[in-house]
Amino acid sequence: MNIYRDFATHLDQLLDGHSAVRITVSGFMPLSVEEIGIDGEGHRLVSLCHYGEQNGDLMRDPDIVFMFQEYPNGFIAEPVSFRNDYLGLDQEVYRYDETGTRTHLDTTLKSQLREFAQTWFANLNEQGFFGDQAVRTVLSP
Repeated sequence: MNIYRDFATHLDQLLDGHSAVRITVSGFMPLSVEEIGIDGEGHRLVSLCHYGEQNGDLMRDPDIVFMFQEYPNGFIAEPVSFRNDYLGLDQEVYRYDETGTRTHLDTTLKSQLREFAQTWFANLNEQGFFGDQAVRTVLSP
């Protein structure tokens, strides 16, 4: 659970109280962080995404959606989907029924996304996205 608490902390730090921001660091693809709504069980969903462009279209490279949940020691953010438009990948950790309730869990994908997100946050930190050199553009207050 500690890694999921770290994910929640990192995402909230990147959002800095806003609903959507774009963060740029010279030499790297811009990073978009956006609250995209709530799931069928009322959990806050936040997207972390790099966008590229191909033939005039924005391409997610990658996009991970995190589901926030409240626990006694604070919030956690679990990665629940992965999308990479260049590779044609769109993967979901959970399947849902018609009411929006989680019904099935892909444990292998859940583990892979946890590891990927952990590495991605470490890279973002090393690249300066959490530092003073990062330029933050608020897209939605």
